[in-house]
Amino acid sequence: MQSDMTRKLKCPECGSLKTWKDGLRRTRQGDLQRYLCRSCGYRFSEPNVKVNVPTQSLKRLNPEPNFFDTDITKRNFPVKERHDSLSFQRREDVTSHISSKGTIIEKVLNTFGDYNRERRVCETDGVLKNLAEMQGKTRIEKAAGATTTAKPTSAEIKGKIVEFAWWLKKQGYRESTIFVAQNNLTILYRRGANLLNAESVKETIAVQKWSEAYKLNMVSVYTLFLKMQGLTWQVPIYKPVEKIPFIPTEKEIDNLISGCGRKTSAYLLLLKETAMRSGEADNLKWIDLDFERGTVRITPEKHSKPRILRISTKCVAMLNNLPKTSEKVFGNLAINTKRSNLQHSRKTLAKKLNNPRLLEIHFHTLRHWKATMLYHQTKDILYVKEFLGHRKIESTLKYVQLEQALFDKDADSFTCRVAKTPEIIKELIEAGFDYVTEKDGLIYFRKRK
Repeated sequence: MQSDMTRKLKCPECGSLKTWKDGLRRTRQGDLQRYLCRSCGYRFSEPNVKVNVPTQSLKRLNPEPNFFDTDITKRNFPVKERHDSLSFQRREDVTSHISSKGTIIEKVLNTFGDYNRERRVCETDGVLKNLAEMQGKTRIEKAAGATTTAKPTSAEIKGKIVEFAWWLKKQGYRESTIFVAQNNLTILYRRGANLLNAESVKETIAVQKWSEAYKLNMVSVYTLFLKMQGLTWQVPIYKPVEKIPFIPTEKEIDNLISGCGRKTSAYLLLLKETAMRSGEADNLKWIDLDFERGTVRITPEKHSKPRILRISTKCVAMLNNLPKTSEKVFGNLAINTKRSNLQHSRKTLAKKLNNPRLLEIHFHTLRHWKATMLYHQTKDILYVKEFLGHRKIESTLKYVQLEQALFDKDADSFTCRVAKTPEIIKELIEAGFDYVTEKDGLIYFRKRK
């Protein structure tokens, strides 16, 4: 026999077995499980939960020990004896009945103890009142991406968001992705969107003064939210404008590092020297640091490659001075808290140094800066690609344009060397010099300054 958690419930409207749990409804007798039919959109409650009216009254008037531990549908209340021709059977319509001879027989209602909320109350023409009201309401089709016309309560929305987070967890999404998705749905709801109505979400996103990229993120999250419920919608079109990242000077970065607290300074210096992502730095563990060799082992994110990079003695010392109270180097502090600390420090320094450019520096800015400087120093795009952990070289090519724009004044400045022995030629190649030509037994090399 199937348990309550695994058994399939038929929709009382269309008979489909494609039913979905749609949150809990609070009653005086406890939480009542609600269901949603994915075929016709009909919402209904747990069918085997019966609420008896007199039982509720007697609960309040005659409390007794362990009263609430007893199923209210199984309690034996006194019921007056009735005759079949004068009273109704359970679930029989309450109305005036017409006999086979055409005469009207006025039946009396069952006794109060036998009357329960499962009884249907009908009009004299035989049409169910409740059914007539249901037929008069307009339902939202499945393709519209909504499940109800009424605006849901705050408790229902919170339940849906928690259900969505658990669904993402089962699909294998990272904790950081789940956190952002929950936050985005909460923002949409607070801005007035009905998360169970796709058109309402579209309107809310359209009127916000968000960037195209941020709106696209909201659309992507809501698309996943509908996918969880087996629904679809007409996805709005938002095309983010690609921007060239801001590249600060090394002096500006050093000023920011020196003006922050101990932990934030070590965090920024590590990002500056390794160009790792902030998520990779957050997951860095003490076991990943080799203080003796001065190396750090990076566990990648966003499908990039794992790598081991060298760090300076200054960075090693700053990291070694951090408190070792957690398995992770920077503890379990949320990324939003780290961002808030950086924003506070750079705002103070920008005012103190009268340099508003400091306000444009973010954690990911240091990755852009390091990649640009590496290409300027080596002119080796493959080396930069491996250093950053990119799997496709297309992701690295943008730093070529950045380097040419920022260091164009030195584009035609070279250091030249001449060699004629294999040993000198080897040393020049190892130093990054490029072969130019050979004349009169001499080989000419050059390297951009």
